[in-house]
Amino acid sequence: MFAPLQNDTFLRACRRQATDYTPLWLMRQAGRYLPEYVATRAKAGSFMGLATNVDYATEVTLQPLARYPLDAAILFSDILTVPDAMGLGLSFAQGEGPRFDAPVRSEAAVARLAVPDMERLRYVFDAVASIRRALAGRVPLIGFSGSPWTLACYMVEGQGSDDYRRVKTMLYARPDLMHRILAVNADAVAAYLNAQIDAGAQAVMVFDSWGGVLADGAFQAFSLAYTARVLAQLQRTGPDGQDVPRIVFTKGGGPWLAAMADLDCEVLGLDWTVDLGAARACVDGADKALQGNLDPAVLFAPPAVVQAEARRVLDRFGTPHTGAGSGPTHIFNLGHGISQYTPPDHVAALVEAVHGHSRKLRQA
Repeated sequence: MFAPLQNDTFLRACRRQATDYTPLWLMRQAGRYLPEYVATRAKAGSFMGLATNVDYATEVTLQPLARYPLDAAILFSDILTVPDAMGLGLSFAQGEGPRFDAPVRSEAAVARLAVPDMERLRYVFDAVASIRRALAGRVPLIGFSGSPWTLACYMVEGQGSDDYRRVKTMLYARPDLMHRILAVNADAVAAYLNAQIDAGAQAVMVFDSWGGVLADGAFQAFSLAYTARVLAQLQRTGPDGQDVPRIVFTKGGGPWLAAMADLDCEVLGLDWTVDLGAARACVDGADKALQGNLDPAVLFAPPAVVQAEARRVLDRFGTPHTGAGSGPTHIFNLGHGISQYTPPDHVAALVEAVHGHSRKLRQA
């Protein structure tokens, strides 16, 4: 049902197979730093109008690929679609970020939670299929979801938070309620990602955006354990019979990298606080590719600086596996999402530096 893949560099790196250069994609690569995205969002009228319209979601997903020779596309959607389908009432006020009309703060509200009917998220799966067709095999398509813990943060707080007071209060005062929320979330995320795979996603990523706000011990019990529960339920092949790599990214997760190396996934994403060389040594023997991890703020600097910092990140990882079989591989990305204030031409400089320097590393 889909065109043959022309550039499989990203998927090969996910599988720890040799590639001619280090593949590159960017978290939030379809976003507000691109004027064409801003124009499409204006036509859609709102963020949710954009995300729930298959044609618009397809259009903005492909926009960065029209500008840059990136090695993967990522579905344009939001991490909060799953709790929205649970009936919490997601909205986006201009300049204020996401907000839920019915946050989950009482025992009764927790008891009402259930894995939503995936038909309520049909617009996401239709977008996946539409994007995959529109890509015409140019590069692979990544699907994604928020992690169970990250979704719980928004569900309990009702919006973004500086101190996570409400969700952490529940975690410590009523851990039974928190475990109930996380169990439902994990099963819902697994069903959601499996439906994306069925629709055509060729890799899937779990964004544990707020795992790093947890204390040691709490991270393992309330974040890592439920990410593992998601991974255990994911189907391993897509409708074309090809394997579907799984990526886990925890912002602030550096202190627990050794524990994350035991996750049943193919790729670990790293934020900019982690040294790639040390991370490579830490996961040695764990059969994990690494993804990351340029500080997004580097892209505000002049293009020459952007390119120098990109080369530094590549050098810290070192020469990837180049022979037969499998070995250490690297997927270049930012350490978190690209900022809306990033000059688009600085991204062009980044892509050029990553592709060019990584080829030289393999020839050394």
